[in-house]
Amino acid sequence: MIVCARSCALGWGVALKIDIPTIFEHMPSRYIAGSAEANKSFYFSIGDHKFTVKVDPQSCQVESGKTIEQADIVLKTTPELFLKMVVHGKMPGPLDIARGKIKTNDPGGLASLKSMFDFSGV
Repeated sequence: MIVCARSCALGWGVALKIDIPTIFEHMPSRYIAGSAEANKSFYFSIGDHKFTVKVDPQSCQVESGKTIEQADIVLKTTPELFLKMVVHGKMPGPLDIARGKIKTNDPGGLASLKSMFDFSGV
């Protein structure tokens, strides 16, 4: 779990403990409408946390667990690396994938997440 040192918290102006469930809970409100040109599905396996995220051009829906047979984009990693991606904007590089720190079926699709959600200030 990461505790924000500054007043950073998901738009409320108070410090929060940022953890994996909190990030997914706030994804719909952090979604940038129009950033997805078509419907896409994502499956996240972040340590013991599993979530399915579905986006369309206007909205984002988060479901706990694996709720679809085959997601367009899959990400499996540790909570620490996922928090670095979301909180610090560090996207995985080819070495992270080659070394198995991050597993994905679509590195390009994974990179698109950065433009779909605004987690600045977190």
